[in-house]
Parts: sequence; C-alpha cells; structure tokens
Amino acid sequence: MTPEPTAAYQDESESVENRVEDLVERMTVEEKAAQLGSVNADRLLDEDAEIDWDAVDEWLAHGIGHFTRLGGEGSLSPSEAARVTNELQTYLREETRLGIPAIPHEECLSGYMGPEATTFPQMLGMASSWNPDLLQTVTETIRGELEGIGTVHALSPVLDVARDLRWGRVEETFGEDPYMVAEMARAYVSGLQGEGRADGISATLKHFVGHGATDGGKNRSSLNVGPRELRETHLFPYEAVISEANAESVMNAYHDIDGVPCASSEWLLTDVLRGEFGFDGTVVSDYYSVRHLVTEHETANTKPEAAVQALEAGIDVELPYTEYYGEHLVEAVEKGDLAEETLNESVRRVLREKFRKGVFDDPAVDADAAADAFHNEEAREVTREAARQSMTLLKNDDELLPLDVDDVAVVGPKADNPKELMGDYAYAAHYPEEEYEADAVTPLEALEARDDVDVTYEQGCTISGPSTDGFDAATDAAAGADVALAFVGARSAVDFSDVEAEKEEKPSVPTSGEGCDVTHLGLPGVQEELVTELLETDTPVVVVLVSGKPHAIEDIAEEAPAILYAWLPGDEGGPAIAETLFGENNPAGKLPVSLPKSVGQLPVYYNRKENTANKDYVYTDSDPVYPFGHGESYTEFEYGDVSLSTDSVTPLGSVTASVMVTNVGDRTGDEIVQCYTRATNASQARPVQELLGFERVSLEPGESKRVSFDLSATQLAFHDLSMNLAVEEGPYEIRIGRSAGDIVATAALEVTDTKQVPKTARTYFTETSVDAE
Repeated sequence: MTPEPTAAYQDESESVENRVEDLVERMTVEEKAAQLGSVNADRLLDEDAEIDWDAVDEWLAHGIGHFTRLGGEGSLSPSEAARVTNELQTYLREETRLGIPAIPHEECLSGYMGPEATTFPQMLGMASSWNPDLLQTVTETIRGELEGIGTVHALSPVLDVARDLRWGRVEETFGEDPYMVAEMARAYVSGLQGEGRADGISATLKHFVGHGATDGGKNRSSLNVGPRELRETHLFPYEAVISEANAESVMNAYHDIDGVPCASSEWLLTDVLRGEFGFDGTVVSDYYSVRHLVTEHETANTKPEAAVQALEAGIDVELPYTEYYGEHLVEAVEKGDLAEETLNESVRRVLREKFRKGVFDDPAVDADAAADAFHNEEAREVTREAARQSMTLLKNDDELLPLDVDDVAVVGPKADNPKELMGDYAYAAHYPEEEYEADAVTPLEALEARDDVDVTYEQGCTISGPSTDGFDAATDAAAGADVALAFVGARSAVDFSDVEAEKEEKPSVPTSGEGCDVTHLGLPGVQEELVTELLETDTPVVVVLVSGKPHAIEDIAEEAPAILYAWLPGDEGGPAIAETLFGENNPAGKLPVSLPKSVGQLPVYYNRKENTANKDYVYTDSDPVYPFGHGESYTEFEYGDVSLSTDSVTPLGSVTASVMVTNVGDRTGDEIVQCYTRATNASQARPVQELLGFERVSLEPGESKRVSFDLSATQLAFHDLSMNLAVEEGPYEIRIGRSAGDIVATAALEVTDTKQVPKTARTYFTETSVDAE
C-alpha cells in the first residue's frame, strides 16, 4: 500500500524541507488531520495489554501524529513497550497509504513514568541541589531509558514559576525564582535532547504559561497578572530555554490569562512563542485542553469550533487522543471555517519532527535489549548522587547532626513506604491504587542495613488520618533511644477525585501533586501532633521532611533541634537520607522556595516588591520561616568582600563580580554561592532583589576558592512604560549571599545610559567560574 520507493519524501538524501513539502502535497485532508491527532494505550491495547488490531484499524487508518504513553499508560515492561511500539510503527509504515510513522511520547518528569524505570528526585528536590550539571546528567540517563523503548518525545520539564504554595504541583517545579527555573530547565533540556535534533528526546516545555500563579492556588484556575509580571517572571524561563537550549516542543497551559484561554490564544502561542521567541518546534496540547474550551472555558460550543480555535491559535497536536481534531478539522476545512493552509502549516511542523528524529527512516528498536538501560548500576549511582545533593539541612542546633549514637527510634508515616519517596509523575505515584514492586529503598531499610546503630520503628500515625492510637508506642520508642528520627510529610499523587467529606477519615489522602491543591500548608493529619509528642520526651528529635510540599513549619522550626528537608528523593532516597544523618554525606542543598509561617502569609517569595515584602500583619511579620536559598552544612564557610571588574557599565556592557569563599570548618563540604542584583533607584517599583547567578563549589577544610560571575548589563533590563525591554540608567547593587535572607557582601554598580535591548544583544544566563586561591 505504500507508494513507489522513488518518492522524494522517502529519499533520505533529500533535505528535510523537500521531504516535508513532497509529502504534504500527496496528502488528503483526512490524512493531514490525522497527523495532528494522537491515540493512547488504552485505545490500542486490550485488557491483557496486547494490541487490539480492530482498534488499530479504527484509529490508524489515515495515520496518526503521536502515540500517547504506550509503555507508561499500558503498564508494559521495557521489552514489551519496545515490541508494541515496533509493531504499531510497522503497521503505519506498511498498512497505511503513505507509510507515515508516529511520534511515540512518554512522561519523564522525575524519570520515565513507566514500569521498571529509574525514579530520580522530584524536581523541587533537584532544584534544591542548585546543580544544573547534575540535572543534565540525570536527564541524559532518562534519555537512555526512553530511547530503549522507542520513545522520541517527552512531556517534560515544567517551567512554571511557583508563586502560590497551595498549588499541588509546586513539587514538579524548580521553585519560585524565574532565573533558577530557567537555569535548571536549560540543563534538563540539554540532557534530554542531546547534541542535536537527530539525537536524543524532544523535550516539552510546560505549561505555557503562568500555571504556578493561578487564582487560589488551584490547578487550571485563571491567571490574573500584569503584563510586566507575565513577561519578566513567567515568560522569561521559556524565552531563555528556547533561545539557549533550542527546546523542540511546548505544551499549552490549561488556564486562561485575563479571560483568554491559553489553548486558544493566538497572541500567546503564535505571536509571542513563534514570533518573539523564535520557537520552531511543535506545540502539543495539554491533555484534554482542547476539550476544555467547550467544557470549562465555554469559549466554544461545538467540537469543530473548539478544534478551529485551538489550531488557529497554534496548537499542532491534540493529546492524549484525537477527540476534537481529526474529522472535525476535516469538516471545518470543507465548510470553509478553517483555511487548509493553516492545517498544512501544523502538519509541516509535525512531519518535520518525524524526519528530524529519524522515526520516518528507522523507527524500530531492539526489543530484546530494551531493558538493558533500565535500573543499571550507572543509573542507580546517578539517582543516589542526585538524592544526596538534594538534601537540605534547615536547622542543626548544638550540632546534633551528624549523628554519633548507638540506637535510634524511627517514627512516622514517611519512613517505610517506597511510594512515599516518589513525586506525582513517578509511575508508582501516578497509579497509586495499583500494585507496584518498587526498587526504591526506604529510609527505614537503609537505617536497618547499617551495622553501627540499632533501630526501633513505630509508625505513630498515618499520612492523613485522625487516629492517635500509635502515639504512645512511638513516644515509648523515642524515650528508649539516643535520638528520635521523625519522618513526616505529605503524600504525593495525581488525584482528580471529587471533594468527599469522609476524606478527613482516610489514612493516606494525597495533598501534594496534580489535582491536590490545599488551603493549609501544615503537615497533614495528626503528624504535627506526633512531632509535638516526640519533642516532649527527653530524647533529641530530628525532623526529616519527606515531602514535595513546601510546608509551613513555624512551630517545628522553633522547637525541633534539627530539621532535614529530604523532599521526594526517589529510588535511592533512603540511603541518601541515612548517609546524610550519619555524616557520610555533608548536606549542601538550599531552598528553591521560601517556607512561610502559615498559608495566610502568602505570598512570601523572596523577590517581592518593597511594599509587599515589608508590610506586616497584625499578629505576624512578612518574613518566611526559612528564606529562598537557605540551607546549612556540617562545616562553615566564610566570605570575603565582593569585587567588581568595573564600577560602571554601558547598557550593553558587562561586569565580573567575584568573591573569595573559604571553608573554615573541619569537614569537606559544598557551598552554594548566590549572586543577586538590586535596582536601587529605578523609575518603577522593582523587586527587592533578583537572583542572577549561582555556583555550587566544593571546598576541603581550610581551602579557599574565588567564585566569579560574569554579568551582562542586559540582564538588568526590565519593561519600560511602553513595554519595551530596556536597561535603565542609574545605580544598582551587586549582592553576594548565603541565601536571599543572608546577604554577606555588596558592591555598587552604575549603568551609564538607558537603552532598549534588541533580542540579538540579550544575555539570559550568567557565566560562572571557580578558581583556586
């Protein structure tokens, strides 16, 4: 059924553009529309996870754009995922008129979201490492697993800037700062995509744009921010990563911005994304977001109307399966409601990706070898190192840590369940009701495996249930130990269930993750009461937060002698926690979000404007419990003065800020040196300070290193009264800090003139260097 082998689109020696144009000219409207659709595992596989060939004939007759999560949603082993993908690609190549293969995509936020995959720390934990190079190594490892099963496109990373901590998906983000988000996302994309479009996995930036600051902290609710905040905070990471890492795909956000749904916003998806940012890849819909134009936003009344709105705005592919595109796009073209050239342009982008990624010429993978890339020793060591570097020590009174004790009491509901180490887009958490043989090592298992300490374990309570029946056993265990380790936090999962009154009685309700938005930030259930009970014993208590939720822990911060935020550390989280508690790993993580005193104090992100940051409430101030960038170590670091290469720059000039850092303690450790800037007399209300660079530096006891930040004056630019990006003349301050709340050295810098910044002259990222003394 395939055409003559001399067709230009089948000739590998032809350019991609020639092949695309030749193929588009041969396609019917039905075949074009099919390329903008998708089909998921549930529709192609039967209840035994075998291919349903009748369904294949129904869904793939005209071809298809994407295969949606064949391995992950199909719950297939790596070898089976590869086999099924191969067989479906063969069908498309041999049984459809034009022989066009599909783009297989998967989720991979903290690792491939499918059976037998390696699970890495959730992204808020990776952000706590402040180590983009490590994250790039993580995503290079993820790439190897995805390639083994025939995947060429992945729906990660998340570039939402987390400004409302009630939002369940904060754990998926890189935190509250746009520069941090951009820097970590650039590394994520670089590792996943490899050296070029012919290599690696297409990364998808999501959710475009502003999902982390919607009304009420609710998933999918409206976004209401000013145009400057939209551009300087929420759009900045996308522009930076598209410009500097050539991200190959973008996913729209669910919500509306000032009344216009992102899924139907031509200004956002075409004018800004493609016009201003120069994006040339494919835009894929967030799952069901085309449907939501009818069911939630009510900007469309029919399926054809919604399909036309989305396609004309710039969404190329409908996910997770064709529901509104397909025949409805064909109908719209036939009725004259949609220009065929609009359809053609999206088809070109989809076909271009297929040619570039190589699936058109050689889509098959070796199914027998697929499992070799999964959970090998290299992957296990990468995820353990990632977990180690994510460990964030918030408090350590009287040097309680590292532990030097003979016996410990392990208490709390987060100590001994592998799923409690996973983020919401890990396979185990995404399917919480299914049986899953996890390779993850829990904190209890890791502690019990040590031969230098005796361990007593009592759960004490459940994650979210109201029962305190286990308190007495827990406090008895603590009273008989040298130290008590309280493992507490929120359960992470994807939960789309309705509100139920009886949830208050359930033992393990997810309060972190997609669809798990909350109205308070304390520990769920009676966990905080359990910690209080433990603190009333005579035994020192170390609180270990195993949670993707940034919790409000004001009382715990005041009373507990030591607090370690372990986040959701993945498969090797247990050993990484144990190594940190006993000193084999010196923690160096720093907070990527500010931790508030209570939910009513929000927002508390560090780079608020002056009037927001410094106005107090009746009974509390505006300071967080722990600020952005905070984290302690088992050693101590001393900073020298900051020196500048010049004290004045032109708007397109540059300056190098450098500072000497010395390890004055007796342990080897890493310090994360942070560089902030402040406009001290701007023409607009500006943030009190803004992160513009950071470097994680390792120092032996007594060792000093000079850390330098090469800053472009264009990085100081903001949008003027006419909404032009401009560097403004005037005084600025370069700040070096241990955290946003602990600035240790400053220097004055003068910008000599005001100038609009052309895109070709803009610098997005600060170059850093480290030199020995």
